[in-house]
Amino acid sequence: MAGGNKPSSLKKEEEHSNSLSDSKPAVQKKHRGWKAMPYILGNETFERLATCGLTANFMVYLTKEFHLNQVVAANIINIWGGITNFAPLIGAFISDAYAGRFKTIVFASFASLLGMLAITLMAWLPQLHPPKCDIANQSNRWCKGPNQLQLGVLLSALGLLSIGTGGIRPCSIPFGTDQFDPTTEAGVKGMNSFFNWYYTSFTVVILIAQTSVVYIQDSVSWVLGFGIPTLLMLAAIILFLIGTKVYVHVEPEGSIFSGIAKVFVAAYKRRRLKLPEGQNDGLFYNPLPKGTVLSKQPLTNQFRFLNKAAMITDNDLKSDGTCTDQNKKLCSIQQVEEVKWLLKIIPIWVSGIISFISMTQQSTFTVSQAMKMDRHLRPNFEIPAASVTVISLLTIVIWVPFYDRIFVPALRRVSKRREITVLQRCGIGIIFSILSMIAAGVVERKRREWDLANLHAQSLWVMWLAPQLILMGFCEAFHVIGMLEFFNKEFPDRMKCIGNSLIYCSIGGANYLSSLIVTIIQGITSKYGRRDWLTDNINAGRLDYFYLVIAGLEVLNLIYFLYCARHYRYKDSLQFEERPSLEHMEQAGSITGDQGGSRSETRC
Repeated sequence: MAGGNKPSSLKKEEEHSNSLSDSKPAVQKKHRGWKAMPYILGNETFERLATCGLTANFMVYLTKEFHLNQVVAANIINIWGGITNFAPLIGAFISDAYAGRFKTIVFASFASLLGMLAITLMAWLPQLHPPKCDIANQSNRWCKGPNQLQLGVLLSALGLLSIGTGGIRPCSIPFGTDQFDPTTEAGVKGMNSFFNWYYTSFTVVILIAQTSVVYIQDSVSWVLGFGIPTLLMLAAIILFLIGTKVYVHVEPEGSIFSGIAKVFVAAYKRRRLKLPEGQNDGLFYNPLPKGTVLSKQPLTNQFRFLNKAAMITDNDLKSDGTCTDQNKKLCSIQQVEEVKWLLKIIPIWVSGIISFISMTQQSTFTVSQAMKMDRHLRPNFEIPAASVTVISLLTIVIWVPFYDRIFVPALRRVSKRREITVLQRCGIGIIFSILSMIAAGVVERKRREWDLANLHAQSLWVMWLAPQLILMGFCEAFHVIGMLEFFNKEFPDRMKCIGNSLIYCSIGGANYLSSLIVTIIQGITSKYGRRDWLTDNINAGRLDYFYLVIAGLEVLNLIYFLYCARHYRYKDSLQFEERPSLEHMEQAGSITGDQGGSRSETRC
């Protein structure tokens, strides 16, 4: 094994270490903290209000104004939602590896603005939307659908919105936390408050979007209902740019994805190496973590074949202790263990995809149900169909503070337990999703039977949908928040962005899977000239059967989740040592330089 003499002083070591790191000089960053928040939170609030206001009522727009049947409209929304929710992975890569968070947010914001402008023009210009239907019953069967130009503009606008979301979602929270100094107590408190304000503003935005904006779209004008979100998006961009000189701009440090690929490549190339018996950490490359990583991870035996990527061989170190081929062969224990944590979490993540299928129905078939029901609160006031889903949101707003301030402290007193574990919360959320789909099936059967038996009477009141929406609110409060907490707690320091992106990927996967299920059910149930379950006239279909099919899938998913959760081992904070100083490492010999290399290899 290659050897080398240690530097005579820490000063020389640090100078040599820095010479092997980034060539750019370090710039002292001044964290402005809350002084930057009016611009960031203001931008986030306006952007969310614009996006949610534009899309909350989109199922109604596509069916009533674009004259698409509900299956085609649902598939467009599901496929677009899938693309939109996978896009943050690409946005995170571009931000981390090349552009940085600020530039990514700015570019993505302009893409969103262009997409919103296109949709507003679609509603305004007669050439960009189908002609109004003159048939009294407004059945899409007798209405002219969109031509190729109109459909092309629609898909292009949705594509621009996906680009915008892909850049904004993965960067907005990290960019906000960049403004606080994580090494001070005030900075840590500021970050915690930022998360609270972020989610509070997000909740208020959805409430406004699904009530006021949706009402304007339904009852006043689609042009005005789309124009207001477009103007809000423009205001968000202007507000964000005003704070440019106030922000801390963190330079891109390189994408984590390349590090993940490097571990697999290195493990494959070193597959013929024989791993040592026992836990001999001295044979593995274990430098000081770089960048924002504040803790080192010990070598574990799970997915042990990956450990070969960090084994030191005779050709890995030069005579001065530096790496000879860092990009293709040798990986650190930290890199290997980060990949292992990703592999451990993937099975739990997969269970979330099916769990989100029930949630995706709120923006599609639940809206279709509401459109067939009596939505009057007063003789002259009718609730917009898309606003009914606010019930699930109100459930979250009421339950989460109750859970945090009352339920959990009471549980601690009664059962002597600290709280429900993260995976237990996720499992409870899956149970609520099953109950929600069962309730949806029961209510839909009742609604259908009522309409068929009372053809000329008033339809069933829309508040019959409340049970399924309340249950879905509990599902989100337990499962979604639980998954967010799980990813943020269980992912290593450098992989937090991936954890946040995986939530959106789960939603995206659910959108795709939901679209596939809809297509399969429609194809199977329409054979031999029969009317399919998901026909445009839901009174002639069997939407209740569709909900029960989803409930059955959720039951299978619950069994799978329980198996994964039973075998999952939580990250033990006691296994992580705080990032040591250079002086401490000199005394403790914690770097593989003591095996014959120099501490200068920590910058390899």
